[in-house]
Amino acid sequence: QVQLVQSGGGLVQPGGSLRLSCSASGFSTDFYAIGWFRQVPGKAREGFSCISISDGLTQYEDFVKGRFSLSRDDANNTVYLQMNSLKPEDTAVYYCAADHGRCSVLASAYRSWGQGTQVTVSS
Repeated sequence: QVQLVQSGGGLVQPGGSLRLSCSASGFSTDFYAIGWFRQVPGKAREGFSCISISDGLTQYEDFVKGRFSLSRDDANNTVYLQMNSLKPEDTAVYYCAADHGRCSVLASAYRSWGQGTQVTVSS
């Protein structure tokens, strides 16, 4: 059974940085991907980044490209989302998700989800 545990998040001023983590357990191979999504009340969950664990391939949507980056700690099956130059419009609940296969920013590609963590960007 795949489980994802998220940590990080919180309140940060505009222009600041935060790092989220997503630790995965239950995968028997490294052919899986972790995607990152965010959701604000009243809006659909939107995907913005992903990483394929087997080869490290990453993908970023334009609205986070150059500000957000992914890294991984294979020894601890953890992926980190570094968020820099944060803007008030980045305020949302952030989720990581995982499933077998390659990187995708589509929510339908993932069956396992983390618990979500709130990120608030405000002065």
